[in-house]
Amino acid sequence: MERMLTKKATAAGYTMEVTVMKIGEDFQICLAGGEKPHIGCVVQAVPRESLTGDGSWSATSSVWNRTGHKDEVLCRMLAEKICCACRTVTVCTGGVHIDRITGEQIREIVDAVEKMGEEIAQDLR
Repeated sequence: MERMLTKKATAAGYTMEVTVMKIGEDFQICLAGGEKPHIGCVVQAVPRESLTGDGSWSATSSVWNRTGHKDEVLCRMLAEKICCACRTVTVCTGGVHIDRITGEQIREIVDAVEKMGEEIAQDLR
């Protein structure tokens, strides 16, 4: 991977952008989207062998949320997906804001960000 990788997707009528930067062996992810991109959450994911004992990998995550923000769902999903795929410490910051967002728009955004995360994990492997 070059030093930076960026993916964009449109969901719920808005652009979502995920940028990954390599820092040594680790990754820093920035998620931005909606009407007012912001930092609503910080997630640090640390790789470990799964507790299932089946040889798969999982992550232990620490989360810092900005009061009143719900960005943890997206940032945690990205951090843990990349952390497990690459077996390296991964931090994700960012946020998506859309005034009067609907349940359908939320599902579209979650699906789009999840797909970008899967594509990024594949690119980084």
